[in-house]
Amino acid sequence: MLISSLRTTIFCGCRSAGKGFQYSTRSPLRKWLLKRGHSTVTVEGGTSTSAAAASVPNAASNRIVGRWLLGCSGLVVGAIVLGGVTRLTESGLSMVDWHLVREMKPPQSEGEWEAEFSKYQQFPEFKILNHNMTLPEFKFIFYMEWGHRMWGRLVGLAYILPTIYFWKKGYFTRSMKGKVLGLCGFVFFQGLLGWYMVKSGLEEKPESHDIPRVSQYRLSAHLGSALLLYCASMWTGLTLLLPAHRIAETKKLMQLRRFAKGTGGLVFLTALSGAFVAGLDAGLVYNSFPKMADRWIPDDLLAFSPTLKNFFENPTTVQFDHRILGITSLTAITGLYLFSRRMMLPKRAKIAISLLAAMAYTQVALGIATLLLYVPTPLAATHQSGSVALLSLAIWVLAELRRMPK
Repeated sequence: MLISSLRTTIFCGCRSAGKGFQYSTRSPLRKWLLKRGHSTVTVEGGTSTSAAAASVPNAASNRIVGRWLLGCSGLVVGAIVLGGVTRLTESGLSMVDWHLVREMKPPQSEGEWEAEFSKYQQFPEFKILNHNMTLPEFKFIFYMEWGHRMWGRLVGLAYILPTIYFWKKGYFTRSMKGKVLGLCGFVFFQGLLGWYMVKSGLEEKPESHDIPRVSQYRLSAHLGSALLLYCASMWTGLTLLLPAHRIAETKKLMQLRRFAKGTGGLVFLTALSGAFVAGLDAGLVYNSFPKMADRWIPDDLLAFSPTLKNFFENPTTVQFDHRILGITSLTAITGLYLFSRRMMLPKRAKIAISLLAAMAYTQVALGIATLLLYVPTPLAATHQSGSVALLSLAIWVLAELRRMPK
């Protein structure tokens, strides 16, 4: 009798414990975890489920990818600035051939340097412009161009190697896979475009009386593609890192958003026009401001025929266009700032617009100083860097004002 009672007590206790466990799996904590999407544990097969969930893109992996893309965009800025200094020091034609791997090691011995210098002496820049150049002077311009090319290879590795790693780890969504493949392809295209640009300055041009220089068209394409790569990388990185604001879609907000997009396009176009200024040395004509010499509109503004040719090949017209674009960009940014003051915007968006306005005035001041002082290399390089900074702030503003994803 005693044994039978004891058996009944133990059986009832086990049933109560089982019910308690089932209740615990439906507890408020369990429901909260499931709602948040952080629980992949099940009573059976928990290990395989959590392993599968780890390979799916989430907020943590998005932050990693976003920081990587912003780091890559920073490296692209370095390439743009270094390329500008290379152009300003007239070093871009010092390396007369292109090899992906072999040129990574610069000349070591005196004999190797002499051989490299001898190759340079066979091309127009040495014959026409630098025929009195010494070997130490050649080493300086060689290292400038070599540094620019090596930096470009670093940029390529910074895009390609992490892409392979993140792809294998499952950090990319389907749409992100297409974006990063496009960015990697663009890096490769940028390298080919750079050599295509250099080749234009190595060609013999008996009919030309101008100093040897790269084609301003190819220079603009090279800079423009670098700026596009930078914009795409920065935009993608910011949209992954900065959550979109929940702002009411009012008519004023839509107007501000359109205004910001137009202003960003104008900033990009102004930066691109600077490549034509650099390619034609147009900063060395009419070194006065606000007038060009004593006139608002110079006499030789449309000296070339046909008329369209002036906008791309006439140094006077190219500088005039760059002035107009710069002043127009400043006016548009000022208008954007004043218009945004009349609206209730998130704090980050207000900071971004304020910094954009401050940078616009700084950039115009740098441009005027560069012109008046006959394009000194440090100031001109700072002005070019300022154009990238201005473009960066314009992208930030657009990222802050973007729509909430549906």
